[in-house]
Amino acid sequence: MRKQPHKKALLGWTLLLLGAAVGAVAVALKRWTPVLLGAAAVLLVPWMVVLGLTLPGSTEVRNWSPAWIGLDVLMAAGCATTALLGLRGDPRARLTASATAAVAVLDAWFDITTATSGSALLQALACGAAEGALAVACVFLAVGGHRSRAE
Repeated sequence: MRKQPHKKALLGWTLLLLGAAVGAVAVALKRWTPVLLGAAAVLLVPWMVVLGLTLPGSTEVRNWSPAWIGLDVLMAAGCATTALLGLRGDPRARLTASATAAVAVLDAWFDITTATSGSALLQALACGAAEGALAVACVFLAVGGHRSRAE
C-alpha cells in the first residue's frame, strides 16, 4: 500500500517539528545548566551547615567492605577505560580521565578522614598521596596534556 502524498508531507512536518523541539530543549539545557549548577552550589552551603550541626561524630556503618571495594573498583575501571581509550587515540579518554580523577580524590578523602590515628593514618596518608598523584595525572590528561591520534 502506497502512502499518500499528504501523509508523507504530514510525517515530514511532524519530524521537522520534533527535531526543532529537541533542538530547542538542547539549547535551553545548555543555557540553563550552568545556572542550575550555580544555584545548587549556593543551596548546598546551608545544607553543609545543617549537616555540620546535626551529624554524629561517629557511627556504625553497614556494608563497609563493599563500599570501599566498590570505590576501588570504580577507580580501577576508570584507569583501565582511560588507558584503553588513550592507547586507541580516542578523545573520550579525556572524559574518563576526568571522572577517574574525581573518584581518586574522593577515595583519598575518605581514606584520610576515616582513618584512626597512628599507623592507620600514616597508611591512609600514603594512599592519599598516591591517589592524589593519580588524580593529577588524570587531570593533566583531561585538560589536554596528551594529544590523541585523531587530533
